[in-house]
Amino acid sequence: MSSMSFMDKLLNGIEVEWITLGETGELVRGNGLQKKDFTETGVPAIHYGQIYTYYGLSTIETKSFVSPELATKLRKVNKGDVVITNTSENLEDVGKALVYLGENQAVTGGHATIFKPNEMILGKYFAYFTQTVEFSVNNG
Repeated sequence: MSSMSFMDKLLNGIEVEWITLGETGELVRGNGLQKKDFTETGVPAIHYGQIYTYYGLSTIETKSFVSPELATKLRKVNKGDVVITNTSENLEDVGKALVYLGENQAVTGGHATIFKPNEMILGKYFAYFTQTVEFSVNNG
C-alpha cells in the first residue's frame, strides 16, 4: 500500500491527515527589492520574476546581487529555504517556488514569500510540487 499516491489513498478510503502549510514550516513575507537595486556583485538576491523565467526547481547560485547595505533591510533566505512567488503577469506562475541550496545567505523582496520548512517536509519536494498540475488545479 505504501506505493499508492496520496490521491489513491483518499479514493480508497485510507485515512490521511490534512495539515496546513504553516504546520510544516514558517512562512515569511519578503520586503523591498526592485530590479533597479541589483548590483554586479554583493549579497546574493532572488527576484520573484526570476523564479519562473530563469531558475529551475533549485539553485546554489543567484543570478542577481544587492549591496550589503540594502541586504540588511531585506528578508533573509538560508540554505534549504523555499522562495515562492506571490505575483506574476499570469496566473500559472503565481505560487511557483525555488529551493535555495547556496551556502551564502541570500535575500528576497516583497513579491515573494520565504517558506522555511521543518523536518516534516523537504523543501525541494515542495518546490517541485508547486510546478505540478495537481498544485495548479487545487490552487486555482
